[in-house]
Amino acid sequence: MSSTNNIIIPEQFHEIAPYRGKDFFEALNRLVNDPGFEHAVRYVMPDVDYPEFVKSLLQVKDQNEFQTQVMGRFLEMLAASTTRGLSIDGEENCEPGCNYTFMSNHRDIVLDPSFLNLCFIRSGLPVTQVAIGNNLLIYDWIADLVKVNRSFIVKRDTKVVQALEAAKQLSAYIHYTLYTLHESVWIAQREGRAKDSNDVTQESLIKMLALAGQSADLKEKILEVNLMPVSISYEFDPNDYLKAREFLLRRRDPEFKKSQRDDLFSMETGLLSNKGRVHFRIGKCINADLARLQSTDRAEIIRYTCTLIDRAIHCGYKIYPGNYIAYDEINATDRFASRYTTEDESSFNDYIERQLDRVEVADVTAEERAFMRRMMLTMYANPLTNQLAASEC
Repeated sequence: MSSTNNIIIPEQFHEIAPYRGKDFFEALNRLVNDPGFEHAVRYVMPDVDYPEFVKSLLQVKDQNEFQTQVMGRFLEMLAASTTRGLSIDGEENCEPGCNYTFMSNHRDIVLDPSFLNLCFIRSGLPVTQVAIGNNLLIYDWIADLVKVNRSFIVKRDTKVVQALEAAKQLSAYIHYTLYTLHESVWIAQREGRAKDSNDVTQESLIKMLALAGQSADLKEKILEVNLMPVSISYEFDPNDYLKAREFLLRRRDPEFKKSQRDDLFSMETGLLSNKGRVHFRIGKCINADLARLQSTDRAEIIRYTCTLIDRAIHCGYKIYPGNYIAYDEINATDRFASRYTTEDESSFNDYIERQLDRVEVADVTAEERAFMRRMMLTMYANPLTNQLAASEC
């Protein structure tokens, strides 16, 4: 058994921490005997020899082997079948022996951190622990799967007093992971995905990270977590039409809330549908820039931290033809016409129309379809809009 499985996690973190030791192996045994897990595996891998798959799972020695061998192989298959290429740059910004809080924009419920870790596996870099909201743990087997796969749980939809305690627990666990386990973590820059791709870091997230730490100084606490911005760029967002649908339903009824079934379908769609090219850009750790801030005002420190992360993420986007086309149409300009061909424009517009045809909402009017189309174009235009506004790119 590897040393990663010999680590005993403090009791205060048990309910949110990834499985290790006997908990890891017990969860593997629960997974392979769960009909829901078997159905999911057969659904995403139709040609799988399930008994052989189970045999290989039960031979896994530890978390590292599960994440690099089992999940790594699955993600390679997924990247080959649903993308036109998965790439990364900026790995040189990761200093050997240093552990980071990788903070990225958020497009896909499952694949953002999964593809990032696949890129790390390819590059020979250590994989990260991954933050995942408990709202997505719809079935017991999903909870087991994510905690076997080195994910830690973010408690959501809690009452005010419980929310503060949950935030303290989460912050303490992230600091513990960085400095006791000597592992990096990934967390999205905001709770939930940015439906319109306008990626802005939530101040409450930075405040959470600063609840724990060795120093009494707010800025020093933020510096301790080694924030590393990551830009994620999907050429096509498989869930774009589902996000447009949600915009329409909220427009019709401001009280509209997604169901668990909606979340499950979003996960399935994101996993199995075409994403075109996918690129990750690892920015530079913000510590050097943050350390130069002279202010001791708490609000200013939090805002400046968010600004540093946002600017790095916006500068790091890879811009595809669809982004240029959407920007020009939304802004009624031909500013970027040299960046795409007539064929690119026709192909992208056909894609948008096909996605709109998939929206399942009763009695959609022509005006409502035009609204959804504009929202989809906005999703694709916003990365370029934000990159242009980030003056240091």
